[in-house]
Amino acid sequence: MRAAIFHGPNNLKLEEVKKPEINENEVLVKVNASAVCGTDVRIFEGKKTKGVRTPSVIGHELVGTVVEVGAQVKDFFEGDRVGVMPVIPCRKCYYCLNGRENVCANRTAIGYEYDGGFAEYVRIPSAALEAGNLVKIPDHLSFEQAVITEPLACCVNGQRKANVKMGDVVVVIGGGPIGLMHVQLAKIAGAKSVILSEPIGHRREKALLAGADFAVNPENESLHDLVLSETDGLGADVVIMAIGVPFLVNSSANLLKKGGTLNLFAGFTNGVMSEIDPNVIHYNEITVNGTSALTRADYHKSLSLIASGQINTEVLTTTGYTLDDIEQAILDVKNGNGMKTVITQ
Repeated sequence: MRAAIFHGPNNLKLEEVKKPEINENEVLVKVNASAVCGTDVRIFEGKKTKGVRTPSVIGHELVGTVVEVGAQVKDFFEGDRVGVMPVIPCRKCYYCLNGRENVCANRTAIGYEYDGGFAEYVRIPSAALEAGNLVKIPDHLSFEQAVITEPLACCVNGQRKANVKMGDVVVVIGGGPIGLMHVQLAKIAGAKSVILSEPIGHRREKALLAGADFAVNPENESLHDLVLSETDGLGADVVIMAIGVPFLVNSSANLLKKGGTLNLFAGFTNGVMSEIDPNVIHYNEITVNGTSALTRADYHKSLSLIASGQINTEVLTTTGYTLDDIEQAILDVKNGNGMKTVITQ
């Protein structure tokens, strides 16, 4: 089969490799669509290394068709259309037993410890099948729609951590695909107003299509002034950072009303520090929290939102890529050209 093999930072090569062989407890899936995540960009650049092997196949957002089924596998059959939850929890550690399987102490993941979706085929290990990480997707959904289930599920987790409620004013920092997912989920949760901050023009346009009430260019407009004018001078209820830029953390915290919540959703480069005024936290009694990955329940909620038509997937993706274009697909995400790049086969 053909696969994009990651050999190290800025070294990704499309190669002919042996198609994975499965045992009696595994499944082989033909990858029909995979998508590039901001995390894949950070892996490609060498800014994220945990769990990443070299050489290996990365890519953790994928959907496809079952083509081989192990003799002991009972719930899946050849031809099934499936989505893959990449994070495999151990289901036994302290975190798994206390509602935080997304940060499982022994977690493994497809696209990290196991080869991922930037290939023609992917092996689904028995641990993933046993944990319920392979999910059938509805026939009426295209693979291009279904492939965003995993990143949307991460955003579902983030919305829960941010505690977005009916009537809230929500600010989303960053208008990439993740930011636009948060815009849509905040609206579904009942937010009164969603304000998005994004310097790239085409992303602001898509944000308005996604349901944002305001799409601000922070380079020539005052996000702070707009938030105050929309909240009678109080500040936002929730600010979600959908971009991992450390120097924006403090200014984001200053957009909140007293008692508000700042959610650091995006990943940040390892070792890069951020400053935040502790008095903003102390006197304004704000909550600062983070979000990592997804739970299996989040994935099912995400799939149901897409299947029911509540999520506009078209504003989130840029299609037309193949494995031949894998490096360009990664670079386009890095440079903000288009949205979430989707590789189809």
